[in-house]
Order: sequence, then C-alpha cells, then structure tokens
Amino acid sequence: MTKRIVVTGIGATSAIGGTAPENWTNLLAGQSGTRPLEHDWVQQYELPVTFAAEAIVRPEEVLPRHEAKRLDPSSQFALIAAREAWADAGSPEVAPERLGVDFATGIGGLWTLLDAWDTLREKGPRRVMPLTVPMLMPNAAAGNLSLQFQARAYAQTVVSACASSTESIIHAFHHLQDGLADVVIAGGTESAIHPITMASFASAQALSRRNDDPATASRPGAIDRDGFVMGEGAAALILETEEHATARGAKIYGYVLGGGVTADAYHITGNDPEGNGAARAVTQALEEAGITADQVAHINAHATSTPVGDPNEYVALKKVFGDRIDEIPVSATKASTGHLLGGTGALEAIFSLLALRDRVAPPTINMTEPDPAVPFKLSGEAQPLGDGQLYAISNSFGFGGHNAVAVFASAD
Repeated sequence: MTKRIVVTGIGATSAIGGTAPENWTNLLAGQSGTRPLEHDWVQQYELPVTFAAEAIVRPEEVLPRHEAKRLDPSSQFALIAAREAWADAGSPEVAPERLGVDFATGIGGLWTLLDAWDTLREKGPRRVMPLTVPMLMPNAAAGNLSLQFQARAYAQTVVSACASSTESIIHAFHHLQDGLADVVIAGGTESAIHPITMASFASAQALSRRNDDPATASRPGAIDRDGFVMGEGAAALILETEEHATARGAKIYGYVLGGGVTADAYHITGNDPEGNGAARAVTQALEEAGITADQVAHINAHATSTPVGDPNEYVALKKVFGDRIDEIPVSATKASTGHLLGGTGALEAIFSLLALRDRVAPPTINMTEPDPAVPFKLSGEAQPLGDGQLYAISNSFGFGGHNAVAVFASAD
C-alpha cells in the first residue's frame, strides 16, 4: 500500500536567516547573503575570491560551548536546523525504533580534518584530539542527530556532492514508504568556506570573482554570470506518514510525492550538455509522484550561476516540459543564499514547500540582462502560482554526475 508522506516541521540556518521563517521572509524580500570574508586567511593566502555567503547566525551564538567543541561546524549547523525542525513539528512522540535520520553532506568535517593536520605538523601526534575522526567523518551529522533525538530506526548519510540532501529527502520518502520508520529527520549540512575550497573552486574557474560587488555576484540565468558563490548552513525537514501526523494533530506544510536519482557518467565536474541524465531524473520523479509535466506549477532550479551549468539545466528541462518550460515560474534561490553544496537541496526543498503553501514563487535577485540560452521564467519579483492543488519540483546536480529531483505538493 502506498503511503502519503508529509512534512510537519522545518528548520534552516543560512546566509539570509538563522531560522526557516527568517530565511523565507528574507528570500521574498530579495535579500542577498553574500558578503566580504573578514578572515585573516583571505589576505594570508592571497585568495582571488574574497567573499562568500557565510551563515548569518554563528553556531557559537546558539550552541553551548561544551556541545559545540565536540562537533565540526558542519554538524553544529545540522544540530541547529534539526532542533528547530523538531520543535516546529511539535516534538513528535514516536518510539525510538520508529524514528530515522537521513542527513547528508557533500564534504563533511573539512575544518576538523585540516585543523588536525595543522596540529599534527606543528605540535605532534599527542596534541591531535581523540575525537578528530568522529568529528570529521561525513556521517557525523547523522550520527549526532541520532544521538540527540534517540533515533534508533536507522541513521544514514548520502554523500553525492551538491545533490546530497535532495537524495536524502528522497531516501527518507522511500524509507517511510517501506515501513522502516514513522518519522524521519531529513536534510543536509555544509561548512566548507575554507581557504582550501575557496582556492580550489577559484582555480577551477567555478566561483564568481566580483570582489567589488559581492551582493550581486550570484546571477543565475543572467548573460553576465561568471560563477557561483560559496554558501554554508543546514536545513532539516521532519517527514512523517500522513497517518502518523494526522493521528497526533500535526500541522502539514505539504507532501513529498517522490523523486528521481540518476547519473550522467559524463564528466567528474561537468554535467551532460545534452541534459540526458537530468531529464531522466525529472521524468523518474514525475512518474513516481504520479503526476504529469503539465501539472508542475513551480520549479526551484539548481541554477548555480555558472556559465555552463545554467544552460545545461534548461536543455534538460526542455526535454521534459517542451515549450511549456518557458511558462513555468522558476526560482533560482542560490542568488540569495549562495550555494550550500551538500546542504543546498534541503534548503531549496523548504523553499519549494513554502512557495506552494503561500502560492508564490520567490524572486531571483541580481537578474541583469537574461541570457537567451537560459530563457527560464525568472523574475526579480515574486511570481503568483495560482489556485487549487499545486505541484513543484526541486533540482539538485552534483560533481560526479549526480542528479536528484524531488517532487512536492501543496497541503490543499
């Protein structure tokens, strides 16, 4: 028997807000979270890119010191978002053996790993913290959430670069369908604004270099886009079977209807210019959701603002939607939040659900002159979505050729 899966709680911390409501309010207001980096290492290493979208609320402002020091920043962000989502869901009463965790990351404990390496080189092995490995491992966030909430059904981690947390939401959907749990904490996290990643992405010509105007650096779909902006933070969603949520009188943000996951097998960093893998992921997602392309009212595009990635996504969606792709309201929210890598899909899932709830597609800021090769229906103003039952898809594509697409429906 197919179960209906609902979202009953959301939590998020990013460059435009320390909570999910703040993120949504500031997204609709067209705020940019991109700011100059005020760290000594920017000048120390003469980094060619001197800005990013750092989380506006720092973990040390929220977490007790004794708790924070045992967690890498990526796990700190995860804990902050998950606690918010859990409280927002009404702190569900669920048996530990019926509570699962699907929480993703693209990189994991990068700061812990590289700080430990510096300590080893400079001070020797005796000064390396004994908790180094438990802090740096990619599954640290999921494991710590399992401990925090006593989730004993399972605790799993997807590591699929920038598709990671969308895949985790899809996995949570399937785990609930398969009866492995009644409630799942799903989402993703990332804290990778570090000199090594900034230098590497800049060397790969992937980052925008608008050091003189950071707030407008991320320009998805614009003809003068020149790369993405590094972001950080986390987002969490509480997924439940509708039966469980209804029995406890929970509020429902919307439905997760399914998803599609494919691989390009084209290039380790570049996506297929013909969009075949991404198009198959969209098609799979719609088929599992039981809806047609004509029923999709909104798309949260992956749209990172790279010269190659944006038009490739358009090509992929054109294969599925045909000429109608030019009529569907599209939002490219990374223009505001930056790119959270493994955390981005979960944040954009929340934006998709709230867009359906409020019947409005959030604006895409920094739209200068649209690129004719990316004729999405993007707007610097919020776009109305209409009445009745609404459906949306959220796209996430990652290094390694990963494609993940989730489908959501409004609660009414």
